[in-house]
Amino acid sequence: MALSWLRIAMVAVGGISAFPLSSFAVTIEQGSGANAAAIQAAVDAFRTTLGSPDNLNAPGPLGSGRREINWDGGGATSGTAAVTPFTVFQNTRGATFTTPGIGLTQTPVTGGTVDIIPGGALQGSLADINATYATTFVTFSPVRLFTPLGSNITEGTFSIPGTGGAVPATVAGFGAVFADVDLANTTSIQYFNANGASLGTFFAPTANNGLSFLGVSGLGDGIARVLITTGNSALGPSEVVGAAAVDVVVMDDFLYGEPRAVVPEPSAILLFATGMGGLAWFRRTRGSRRHPDEETL
Repeated sequence: MALSWLRIAMVAVGGISAFPLSSFAVTIEQGSGANAAAIQAAVDAFRTTLGSPDNLNAPGPLGSGRREINWDGGGATSGTAAVTPFTVFQNTRGATFTTPGIGLTQTPVTGGTVDIIPGGALQGSLADINATYATTFVTFSPVRLFTPLGSNITEGTFSIPGTGGAVPATVAGFGAVFADVDLANTTSIQYFNANGASLGTFFAPTANNGLSFLGVSGLGDGIARVLITTGNSALGPSEVVGAAAVDVVVMDDFLYGEPRAVVPEPSAILLFATGMGGLAWFRRTRGSRRHPDEETL
């Protein structure tokens, strides 16, 4: 794989459609290759961008550092039943995930004794969904991957760790490792601010039967939500090349900045202050125009 690690830094100015905020600096870390070693430099560079330390499960808010999720459960070899919303890391690391599909699961590529798709024959791993997946996917951190079932869409929102998802938050950057990205401009992360405005869509580099990493930071005042599209199909079918290409993709490690409480935009504060000032002016003016005989309440 020719591309192993690439850093892109740019300055975006208001009016550019992909970045609808006022001026800000954007840093993109990306890499791809056959195995974990091929993207390690890109992942480590993004860690540096987000800051140290990895705050793990410490309650927030904290003044520095980042959060990471590797889906491995301290070496667990079985998967988890698919659910949505996926709240395993909501309280401990301030991240909640949902999908329009059946649910989200942490699952090994092969093996596993827990049925990740409840309600049918035992399917304990990706290979139990489709035998070809045993050689399609590799991991960045052994042994489990993260994926939606019944959809290729995953949505993530952030909150202050330790609040059980009750206090919305934004993060300075978010990145993810992807397994088996075959098609260019298909697997992507779209970023949104606290007002729901899109901050841009960025595409993961390709790595057939390998790993890809994409991390973006510096998007305005912070990222409140991410929309992740993995390939062009939900898991189930075998991959197909050519005009009717089927590209199935799953995810590994997530990395994101320390969640910080949402702060109202300056424009909203200014609007509120202007409104209050106008109300005060109206009251003063009304008082100065009161007729001498008008009853004072």
